[in-house]
Amino acid sequence: MGTPADDLKRWIPGLLATWRGLRREVRRGPRPPDDRLLPDELREVAAAVQRLSLGLTRDRKLIGARYLEDDRLLGAYLLFYWPVSYLQARGVLSELPRRPRSALDLGSGPGPVAFASLDAGAAEVVAADRSARALAAARRLATEMGEPIATREWDPQRRGDLSGLAGGRKLDLVTLGHVVNELFPGEGAAERRAGLLEQALDLLAPGGSLVVIEPALRETSRALLEVRDLLVARGVAVRAPCLFRGACPARVRPTDWCHAERPVDPPPLVEEIARRAGLRKEAVKMSYLVLAPKGEGWREPPPGLVFRIVSEPLPSKGRLRYMGCGPEGRKGLALQEKDVTQRNRAFEHLLRGDVVGIATVEPRGDGLRLSPESDVRVIAAAGRPVT
Repeated sequence: MGTPADDLKRWIPGLLATWRGLRREVRRGPRPPDDRLLPDELREVAAAVQRLSLGLTRDRKLIGARYLEDDRLLGAYLLFYWPVSYLQARGVLSELPRRPRSALDLGSGPGPVAFASLDAGAAEVVAADRSARALAAARRLATEMGEPIATREWDPQRRGDLSGLAGGRKLDLVTLGHVVNELFPGEGAAERRAGLLEQALDLLAPGGSLVVIEPALRETSRALLEVRDLLVARGVAVRAPCLFRGACPARVRPTDWCHAERPVDPPPLVEEIARRAGLRKEAVKMSYLVLAPKGEGWREPPPGLVFRIVSEPLPSKGRLRYMGCGPEGRKGLALQEKDVTQRNRAFEHLLRGDVVGIATVEPRGDGLRLSPESDVRVIAAAGRPVT
């Protein structure tokens, strides 16, 4: 198992072959390259990516629609959003306390999270979705790549027992990637979404994990946090990213939300599509939760004053500042530039998602001020489990 970026590169020829298999016209002449698009292909894909971007992250008119039944949109998803979702999933799966062996991906589409689970160590993966076209693409991709994957049809809008999708057994991992925000719109959405996640939690074996990944938009992130709070109030423990055990403090102010960000060096194909579609992809961003099975409590945080960094560096004249969230709640953390020493120098290089331990601070307003005597250590880098 290599790095997520390295593993993604090997999928590009298979994704291109699968996409070309979706196209209705038959190209005459020499065989096209297996790692890049021809000019006319690039124009077609970039236009469809723009449609998906508009409908999923801007006006959101595609939410709830069967857009993966449209071959052009499915193809654009395969070549652009599939790699992005794969990297998001690998970034979250790297935080699991143990490597999963059996996995179920609910709302899989053409399988980016399912295949990411395979590359993260799973031996058996079931991809479940309501789109027959998307599942067919996942099977074709599995054949192209020689990877084992099973597919099942699943419509989340229809009430039913999920255990049949798991073959009646308990699983190490259940995932929902960019699914929950598209379900049950309108009044009562949070309650119905929480109910679905409770059903998914029932599928987990002891020590297993439920992973939910959502877009890093304020609307979708805050909606996920509302579902989180319902589940936490019912006794569900959060493995990541939360260190705070109560109602999420990011929901106090309507302008706040919580998301993760991982730097990425995208494959040339994805970079080319992004440039042509007018999108930027220097990093992958997502909101996510890793939930423990029912009955398993919260893990004890590392001793001392501990925070997960939940912001980028915040502009502030003469000082370094971040937002941190830990067992003590959500607080501003600040260090004057003149107070930087060897003991606290790690504070200068923190990334969103890092978990840090800080000693010797003083309260200032609604935050904490570090001093030259403050000790700062990275307990777990972004994307690594907190042990």
